[in-house]
Amino acid sequence: MNQQARRNPLKDQAGGLKQVKNLLAVSSCKGGVGKSTVAVNLACSLAKRGLKVGIFDADVYGPSLPTVVRPASTDLFSRNDLILPLEYEGMKLMSFGYVPTGAGGSGAAIMRGPMVTQIINQLLTGTEWGALDYLVIDMPPGTGDVQLTLTQLIPLTAAVIVTTPQELSFVDVVKGIQMFQKLKVPTVSVVENMAYFKCDECSSKKYLFGPGVKQRLVDQFGIKNAFELPLQQELSRLSDAGRPYVLEHDDAIAQTFQQLAEATVAEIDRLREESAGMPSTRFVIGRGVVITWPDGSEQDIDAATMRRACRCAHCIEETTGKQLLDPASVSEDIYPNEIQPMGNYAVSVQWSDGHTTSIYPYDLLADLAQS
Repeated sequence: MNQQARRNPLKDQAGGLKQVKNLLAVSSCKGGVGKSTVAVNLACSLAKRGLKVGIFDADVYGPSLPTVVRPASTDLFSRNDLILPLEYEGMKLMSFGYVPTGAGGSGAAIMRGPMVTQIINQLLTGTEWGALDYLVIDMPPGTGDVQLTLTQLIPLTAAVIVTTPQELSFVDVVKGIQMFQKLKVPTVSVVENMAYFKCDECSSKKYLFGPGVKQRLVDQFGIKNAFELPLQQELSRLSDAGRPYVLEHDDAIAQTFQQLAEATVAEIDRLREESAGMPSTRFVIGRGVVITWPDGSEQDIDAATMRRACRCAHCIEETTGKQLLDPASVSEDIYPNEIQPMGNYAVSVQWSDGHTTSIYPYDLLADLAQS
């Protein structure tokens, strides 16, 4: 099976991620839906397929990995300026919950969003993950600034969404899928957790919270892979005990996690065949900003035209869309000092006039190249 990752320059700049082929986000828009339990059991199911797997807990405020997985040792060490990950059942682990904080070696994470994003980025890119087929990222719940910035910074391969049957969960999960769509991260699977209950004395499924929203997500977004997990005491007990369910059982629930892993890998492979990678951008004197698309074709954009098209809050009024930047103030001799990829969907540019907040989605670059 082809496990070659899409080319992504951002991973080349992040020392610890250089040998990671796929970054798989497990996300939810509400807390308490069992996202971390799904993330860990999905990672274990991938590992049981013979893949090299790591798990990164991206929740600084409420890290779950130290609870749902209990490695023999949680002492952290570094080598060549990179943190050595912990290991459990052949998988590599990292979480802010393993980092000693406070005077007594533990403490609450009380900090604002920008600091949280910085810590997550440092832990993720500063960990020596080594050669991995999949790094499963247990995302923090929600679609706020931290989640959005994290998705912009990390070159995610795909996302798995975890939800519950209630209508409120459906409303929130739609926001999450739309966030990933906007940032060009495909949602490859949906898991509806606590979908039903089966008592010991009967074989029929009892949908305690109604019929659920799984089919609506499939119909609305065309997500082919949708799975149900039951409300089950043993699954909860093992998560609290720090032992992934799939390592203790080989029943219908474990098989569902295995099917989730198989479907996720297959869908990522299919998407990879359809998309050869991201475009690259560079500045060439006499041509301007040159875009090289995955098929090898090139298009040029005049640098001054590109600068005038900046959509940042300094150049465009966010509420009305009114242009704040005076086009006449942009010199025809302007040029980019630096062009860097942003996630899977855009590039950020630092201009020679000192402007540093320009972000250009690839769709906008395509429009500018044709204008």
